[in-house]
Amino acid sequence: MATLRLVSGTPDEVLAALAGVLDGSGTPFAPLPDDAAGAARAEQAAAPDRPLEDGCAVVLTTSGSSGEPKGVLLSREALIASAQATHDRLGGPGQWLLPMKPYFVGGLQILTRSLVAGTTPVLLGETFTQSAAAMTGARRYTAMVPTQLTRYLETDADALRSFDAIIIGGASMPEPLRAKAAEAGVTAIPAYGMTETGSGCVYAGVPLDGTSILLDDEQRILIKGSTLFSGYRLRPELTAEVLKDGWFRTQDRGELVDRRLRVVGRVDDVVISGGVNVTLTTVQARLLEHPQVKDAVVLGVPDAEWGTRVVAFVVGEPAAIERNALRDWVSETLPRAWAPQDVIRLDALPMLASGKVDRQGLLEGVR
Repeated sequence: MATLRLVSGTPDEVLAALAGVLDGSGTPFAPLPDDAAGAARAEQAAAPDRPLEDGCAVVLTTSGSSGEPKGVLLSREALIASAQATHDRLGGPGQWLLPMKPYFVGGLQILTRSLVAGTTPVLLGETFTQSAAAMTGARRYTAMVPTQLTRYLETDADALRSFDAIIIGGASMPEPLRAKAAEAGVTAIPAYGMTETGSGCVYAGVPLDGTSILLDDEQRILIKGSTLFSGYRLRPELTAEVLKDGWFRTQDRGELVDRRLRVVGRVDDVVISGGVNVTLTTVQARLLEHPQVKDAVVLGVPDAEWGTRVVAFVVGEPAAIERNALRDWVSETLPRAWAPQDVIRLDALPMLASGKVDRQGLLEGVR
């Protein structure tokens, strides 16, 4: 069996290691985050001193936004298939700007697409506008998380408009943000996917070529295709639980609207609070419709009285996010029982390096 080496998670180191596994000259690797705690988690998940499963090119550590980080095994074939399918959907290969960390799948795939296309990726400099100006490709692409798009629409809208496509992943793209990007003339394409699917595999609700989706009786999203991971590092029981007959059983629920996939939330986003089923993502979406709410996340917290207490963490104008006012706002369109019992105002939602909200950190702060 092959051995696994650890590499620094800097763009140059990851690009060099990635080039080696894609052309067959290098050895499988696991990139380490640039913070000590993240590097320790990644090294533990990668287990470099243990024999490596066959066919693996890269081991990526999941962000751990809602649970224990896992080592995800990605093959050379899956990485290339994802890059090629992305270029086919976007209209052809191009040059990519890297505004995210390359030790997460979104950043890694920007580098993969660059290598497959034979183009030189541009790294994010002091400003997004300066970085965009450094690009020379006939077609120009980038990818980012919703939080970045929100910020750049305020400061770098002209630069955003210069890209042929901007893939938005890592978290769902709120409808107000989608509308704002469209109004600004920015081609922002919401993508659905995860580390286990080799990055985004569904663009604007439509699967990439080579990818199939299915909804089971619980509306759980199942995914099959050439970009799927091979399994979890040294976790055969967990691999067998989520990979069945070639289908990956995600933790997300969805629905098909005009033959397009709409992700409606995680399987565990429906909680029972006071005997009532509450869909947390629906409450969150309603809060984000408030004109003075800039960001929000809604979580269920174990509670002796309610079973699960619905807690909203909100960023916005202080007067607008007073508890009773927001409960009334939610109740205008949703059942009163869905209104959050607690509202916690924050200056900003805590984020992981992957661009996802640190849900575990928020939960630990209120338990």
